[in-house]
Amino acid sequence: MTPTLVRQHLPHTGPAPRADPGARARDWSEIQERMLVPLYEAVHERLEVGPGTRLLGLGCGSGLALLMAASRGAALTGVETRHPERLALARRRLLPETPGGPAPTGIRLVDGTPEDAAGTADAGAPAYTLVTAFEPIGCLAGDSEGLGDLLAAATPLAERGAPVVLVGWGPPERCATSGVLRVATKPADPLRADGSWRPALRDDLEDVAQRAGLKPDGSGRVACPFGYAGVDSALRGLLSTGLFDAAIAATDQVQVEKEVTEALHPHRRKDGTVWMPNVFRYLIARTP
Repeated sequence: MTPTLVRQHLPHTGPAPRADPGARARDWSEIQERMLVPLYEAVHERLEVGPGTRLLGLGCGSGLALLMAASRGAALTGVETRHPERLALARRRLLPETPGGPAPTGIRLVDGTPEDAAGTADAGAPAYTLVTAFEPIGCLAGDSEGLGDLLAAATPLAERGAPVVLVGWGPPERCATSGVLRVATKPADPLRADGSWRPALRDDLEDVAQRAGLKPDGSGRVACPFGYAGVDSALRGLLSTGLFDAAIAATDQVQVEKEVTEALHPHRRKDGTVWMPNVFRYLIARTP
């Protein structure tokens, strides 16, 4: 599989991008989400996700990481507060309707916060043994603020010493997509607002963990190249992440699409495919 990026945890200010949310969610699920498969696999393998795992996925989106954890036998709960269209796709993946058949057990998807998930859990349900936040941070100003709120709500629901996984972009010089993000979000930079591009910093993840009262306990880097069948596929996939919303609000969708297309040119291969090597970093922190 080829692997992506993911959206900031705070909505941008300004008018919404002119795009159909359902179509963007499908582009995310069908094109972009799979770009982070190597990251999901590396984390699941390192933390030995399996039948004894009780996982809480923050910002679960359309649920690919949860599906991979479920295939290992984990019991899981996914919460999503900002992307109802993606969550609807996750329900199709993880909770398919089976007329006359039993509903899948050990899987819950909640349109809301970790507190909402706690409120719908069975009385006496065991605490979570793993919390994941697979939506990468570190390339947009303010993209960690909402994550901090989610962590504050999730930590009390986990076992003492349970691992919490945070994910961020690697160094800009090792992420070819950083150049595309920089060019595409240039119109938003003068606004100095949440959602404008900034280079990933070395201690982004540690800073978030510290603010949430978590203790870092290891980290890793994973190669997650972004590969697309062509420029159109790349454009749809990248715009589906939400990383370009501030630029679209500052200018318009046509202008952003033009700049993204131009920025993709160096990454086109002779056969028309687009290939951008990237490195993502994950941090394992422990609950107090």
